[in-house]
Amino acid sequence: QVQLAESGGGLVQAGGSLTLSCGVSGRIFSFSAMGWFRQAPGKEREFVAAISWGGRIIKYRDSVQGRFTISRDNAKNTVYLQMNTLKPEDTAVYYCTGKIGSIEYDSSAYSTWGQGTQVTVSS
Repeated sequence: QVQLAESGGGLVQAGGSLTLSCGVSGRIFSFSAMGWFRQAPGKEREFVAAISWGGRIIKYRDSVQGRFTISRDNAKNTVYLQMNTLKPEDTAVYYCTGKIGSIEYDSSAYSTWGQGTQVTVSS
């Protein structure tokens, strides 16, 4: 049974940086695609970034392109999200997830999630 646990969130001023980590326990052979979503109060959970098993396919939402970098270390069962030049609009709870098959952008395509880690960016 696969479990995910996010860490690395916190409070940062606009323009600052944070690195999120997602540790995965259990067998993850079925998680050929892994990614990050985020959810702000009163809003739907939205796609942030995703990466294929070998890291050759990487996708970002437009608003984080060029600022965020997703990576994975399968030997350590860990997925990362390096976030630079953070903006107040990035404030949300960030969740790690994975799925079988290709990357998808709708949160409903994923069924296994971590508890989330809070990222707050002040003006």
